[in-house]
Amino acid sequence: MKISDQGIALLIEREGKRNTVYLDTEGYPTVGVGHMDPTLVVGDVWTDEQVEEAFRKDIERFEKALNDNLTVDLQHYQYDALVSWLFNVGPGWASVSTLMRLINKKEFEKAAAEFNKWRIPPQIITRRNGEREQFAGRKFVARC
Repeated sequence: MKISDQGIALLIEREGKRNTVYLDTEGYPTVGVGHMDPTLVVGDVWTDEQVEEAFRKDIERFEKALNDNLTVDLQHYQYDALVSWLFNVGPGWASVSTLMRLINKKEFEKAAAEFNKWRIPPQIITRRNGEREQFAGRKFVARC
């Protein structure tokens, strides 16, 4: 499965997009849509094409992590919410999180509640609420 165009739009809205390299909240050099690379130089400017290329490559990593660990079929909105979540927390969580274990047991209501446990740092609460609501199939778009 791959993230939908709607899922991509929501993820970009949650992440934001910057063409100038900056330090994220953890001090990592970042550009575009959350693309991190230690070789980036703060202040450098990327073209929209460079941002798009990096974003597409990054998305593929998170789709692969999710696809490799899913054992059940999902609705596309559920899949999109999970890609957004992994994009933020890291692909390694696809194999070890309670959220994914519950999904693979088809305990979707309990899984949706697990998004509430991933609200660190505090400024991410709105994003996580949006992902939870998206996973549950409710229309909810939120900025973080």
